[in-house]
Amino acid sequence: MDNITHTFVGLGVGELVQRSLPAEADEARQRTRHRLLLTACAAASNFPDLDLFLTNLLPAPLGYLLHHRGHTHTLLLALPQALLLLALLWLLWPNARRLLRASAPARLGLGLAIVLGFGLHLSMDFLNSYGIHPFYPFDPRWFYGDLIFIVEPVFWVAFGVPLALAIPQRVLRGVALAALAAFLCGATWRGYLDWGSLAALLLAGGAIAAVRVARHHSRRSLALAAAIAIGFIAVQGAASSVGRQRITAALQGIDPAARVLDVAMTAYPAQPLCWAFVTVEANEAAGSYRLRRGSLSLAPALLPVASCPAGFADAAARATATPGLALAPPWRGQLATLRQLARTDCHVNAWLRFARMPAVTADAASDLRYAATPRGNFTALDIAGAAREACGDVPRWGYPRADLLNPSLR
Repeated sequence: MDNITHTFVGLGVGELVQRSLPAEADEARQRTRHRLLLTACAAASNFPDLDLFLTNLLPAPLGYLLHHRGHTHTLLLALPQALLLLALLWLLWPNARRLLRASAPARLGLGLAIVLGFGLHLSMDFLNSYGIHPFYPFDPRWFYGDLIFIVEPVFWVAFGVPLALAIPQRVLRGVALAALAAFLCGATWRGYLDWGSLAALLLAGGAIAAVRVARHHSRRSLALAAAIAIGFIAVQGAASSVGRQRITAALQGIDPAARVLDVAMTAYPAQPLCWAFVTVEANEAAGSYRLRRGSLSLAPALLPVASCPAGFADAAARATATPGLALAPPWRGQLATLRQLARTDCHVNAWLRFARMPAVTADAASDLRYAATPRGNFTALDIAGAAREACGDVPRWGYPRADLLNPSLR
C-alpha cells in the first residue's frame, strides 16, 4: 500500500488502542501516552518501507524490484525493527520515557501499537498484486493477496474521517475533511472512481462522522471504521476469487490446449465489481507461453465492463463472447528463450526473482502487471544495457514463475 494509507491506518489503530486502555492518573500523562501510541503505531506502519534506501545496491530496475518489499518485509526481521523503533522512542522522548517507567497501561499500549503497526504493514502490503515474501529465509516464495488497489480510498475514508474529527482546532478539522472530500471528488472527475463508489464512500464517511459526533469520547467510530475496512477486504476477497474462476474458465474455453498457470488480479478503487488482470498460460508441447491482459466486470448487466472507471481502462482490450470480459491481444513468448536467459544471464535471472508475468525476449524483459501504469512500466529491463553492469549480490527470493523455469534451473 502507499504510505499515506499506512499512516492513516496506523494512526487509526493507535487511537483505538489508546481509547481501549484505562486513563492515566493525570491529564499531562494522558496526553503524552496519546501522542506516544499514535506516533508508535504510525511509525511502525511505515517502518519497513525504509528498505527504499537499499534500492541503490543493485542497478535499476533490479534494485527497486528486489530490495523494496524485501528483507524489512519479513517476519524474521520485524523483531529487530520493532526493537530499533522502541529504542528510538525511549532515547529521543524523555516524557515518554518517564511515563513508561511509571505506567503499566502505557507499556502495554506501546507494545500493542508497535506489534500491530508492523503487522498492519505486512498484512496490507500482502493485499495487492505486488506481493510480499514474509517467511523468508524459511520459505522464499512470494504471496499475493490480489484483493485491494494499492491506493484504496475506503481506508482513507474509514480512518481519515474519525482522525480528522479528533483534531481540536475547528479550522484544521474543516481543512482535513475538505481535503479528503476534494481527493475523492478529484479521483472521480479524473476517472479513477465511479459515481456509485463516490456515493458509497460519502455515505460511509457520514456514518462514521455521525457516530464520532454522538459518541465523542468513545471508540465506537474507530471500531466502525475497522469493521468497514475488514468488511471491504472480505468482499474483495470473495469478488477476486469469483473473478479468477470466471477468467480461467473463459481462457480454457478459448484454447483448451493451454494451461492457465496464474491470474494476477488488480482491483479498482472502492469498486468490487471491476477488475483488471493479467494471466499466464503455458503450452509445453508447443514450447510457448502466453500472457493476456484484460478487464472484467462481475455484474455486466448492472455495470458493463466498458462502464468501469475509465482511468484504468485498457485501450487495447476488446469485448469477448464471455459477458463482462474484455481481452487485449495476447503476448506470446518462447519457453526456450526464457529458460536460456534464466540459465545464462545473471541479470535476467535476478529479474525473474520478481517477475510474476514475465514478457521476455532476447532484448528486453518486462512484467505485464505494470504495462499500463501512468509512469510507464518500472519493471522494464534492457538486457543488453544491463550486461554492462555487474550483477552484485542478489536476494534469494523464490521465482514467481518457477512453473515456467524449472527445467532450466535444475
